[in-house]
Amino acid sequence: MVDDSAKAQLDTIRHSAAHILAQAVTSLFPGAKLGIGPSIDTGFYYDFDLPRPLLPEDLPLIEARMTEIVKQNMAFTRETVSRAQAEQIFAGQPYKLELIAELPDDQDITVYRNGEFADLCRGPHVSHTARVKAFKLLSIAGAYWRGDEKRPMLQRVYGTAFQTRSELDEYLTSLAEAEARDHRRINKQLNLFITPEEVGGGLVIYGPKAGRIRTIVEEFWRREHYNNGYELLYTPHIGRGTLWETSGHLENYKDIMYSPMDIDGQDYYVKPMNCPFHIMFYKSQVRSYRDLPARWAELGTVYRYERSGVLHGLLRVRGFTQDDAHIICAPDQIETEIAEVLRFSLHMWHTFGFKDLQFFLATRPEKAIGTEEQWQRASDALSRVMDAQGFDYKVDEGGGAFYGPKIDIKVRDALGREWQMTTIQFDFNLPERFDMTYIGQDGQEHRPYMVHRALLGSWERFFGLLIEHYAGAFPVWLHPVQVAVLPIADRHLEYAEKIAAGLKAAGVRVYLDDRAETVNQKIRQSQLEKTPCMLVLGDKEVANNTVAIRLRTGQQKYGVSFDALKAMLLETIEQRLGDLLIES
Repeated sequence: MVDDSAKAQLDTIRHSAAHILAQAVTSLFPGAKLGIGPSIDTGFYYDFDLPRPLLPEDLPLIEARMTEIVKQNMAFTRETVSRAQAEQIFAGQPYKLELIAELPDDQDITVYRNGEFADLCRGPHVSHTARVKAFKLLSIAGAYWRGDEKRPMLQRVYGTAFQTRSELDEYLTSLAEAEARDHRRINKQLNLFITPEEVGGGLVIYGPKAGRIRTIVEEFWRREHYNNGYELLYTPHIGRGTLWETSGHLENYKDIMYSPMDIDGQDYYVKPMNCPFHIMFYKSQVRSYRDLPARWAELGTVYRYERSGVLHGLLRVRGFTQDDAHIICAPDQIETEIAEVLRFSLHMWHTFGFKDLQFFLATRPEKAIGTEEQWQRASDALSRVMDAQGFDYKVDEGGGAFYGPKIDIKVRDALGREWQMTTIQFDFNLPERFDMTYIGQDGQEHRPYMVHRALLGSWERFFGLLIEHYAGAFPVWLHPVQVAVLPIADRHLEYAEKIAAGLKAAGVRVYLDDRAETVNQKIRQSQLEKTPCMLVLGDKEVANNTVAIRLRTGQQKYGVSFDALKAMLLETIEQRLGDLLIES
C-alpha cells in the first residue's frame, strides 16, 4: 500500500511529466492551445486544441521530444505574478485566460516555467526535468473543455510516470494484461452482446450466450433472495412526474433523468430508480410492526442519462438492470438488517469467485436532504455495524447519496483492480417525504427506516467485471456451453448424439459440433470460445463406449466412462467450481 508521502511524490512526478508533455507538444505543433494537465491515479494527461488531429504514430514523436527535454535537465521555477502579468504571459492561450478570469481577486496567481515553456499552475513540481525518469505516453482521446459537451472538443493525451523504470515496466505489463482482458475485446471473440448505434449509445442487446449466463445468474439470485427472506416485486418502467417530485429525484437527480413524455396531459419519466414504486406498494395498505422488516427485491431496469463521451462498453451505460432491494424496518431493527445485508453481500461475491473486498463508509455530500443530526445518527449506525463485524473500512467524505449515508463495497479482480459494486444506503428521508408509517405495539403510528441495497450493483457492470476477471473463461457452472461434443467423422455422429443427449438429460449444457470440419478445427473453435470441456469421439471411443476428455486447461484423459464423466461434471457444477479436475 502506498503511503501518503510516497503518493505525493509520485503525483509531483506525474504533474511534472504533464508539463513536459505540454512543452513537447507546443514545440512540435506551433500554435497549440493548452487546456489543463493534472496528475491522475494512473498517471497524467494534458488537453490540447491543435491545428490537426493527433494520430497514434504521433505519440512516439512526442515522447522522443519529451526525452530530449528531460535530458536537458531544465529547472522548474515558480513565479507569483499579477493578473495583468498572467494575462500577458498567456495572451495567445484562450483556455488559460478563461481560467485566469475565474480566479478570485485575492488569490495569488502562480506560473511554473521549465525552459521557455510557461504554464498556469499551483504546483508542486520536481526540481528539474531530469527527475522525471520513467514515463510513457499511452493513448489519445477526445475531451470536452471543462467537461461540457457544448464547449470545444479538445485532444487529450494520456501518459503514465513512475519513480523507477522497473515500476513503469511492471505497470505496462499489467496494462497489457488488462487490455487483453478488456470485455469489449473478448466480446468480439465470444459474441456476447452488441451496442448498435441504430438502437442508441449505452443501450445493450444481449445474444444467446450472454442470455444464458444472465439466466443462470438471475435464477441463482432469485433463489438466494427467497432463501434470505426477500420477496420479489415487479414495477413499471415509467412513472408520473409527481412521484419523482415527492421522492426528490426531480430536485436532486434531474440532470441524469431523461426528458418527460406527455401522457394524458401529465409528465411521465422513465425511471432512474426503483425505490418510489416499492414505497407505493408499502403504502398500499396499513402496515403493522408485525409486518416489519419488509424485504422486497427486484431486478429492475432503470435509465440514466450519461454523456456519450463517458459511455464504455458494459461498464458505463444508459439502460441497466439493478439487483435492487429495499428493506423497510423499525428503527430498532436497522443495525441488524444492515449486518445481514453485509453477510449476504459477502456470500454472493464469494460464490462468484471474488474474495478481496474493500469497504467504504460514504458520508453526507454537498447536495443533500435531511438535517446534519439525522445524517450523523445514520452514519454512526453504519459505522457501528461495520465495527461490530470487524470490517476494516475507509471513510469516503461526501460520497453519500443525496438522501442518506451508505456503505460501498469495492471488489478486486484477478489483476488487483478495484470495481465499485455493492452499495448499502441508509435512508431516513424518503419515509418522511412519502409519509410512510407503521402501527407500533403501542397502537400509534411510527416512522420506519429504509435501506436501499444492490449487492452486485447492476447486471451490466457485473457482467463486464465477470468477463474481465475470468478473461472470458467463465467458471463451469456459469459457462453457456459446459461441454462441446466433437465427433471426428460422420460415422461417429450417432454415438456423439447419444452422449450429448445423456448429458443434456442430466442438466449439463452441451453443444454438439456436427459441422463438416476437421476435428482440429472443431477443437480450435471450442478453445477460442473457452469451452471448459471438450469430448473428442472417434473409433476407439465408440468401440469401448467411452469418451476422450480435453479440458481448456490443457489436461487430457482417455477411456473415461459416461457415468464417470457425468459424475465429474455434476460435482463441478454443483460446487460452482471454475474448472474440472481430472486424474491423470
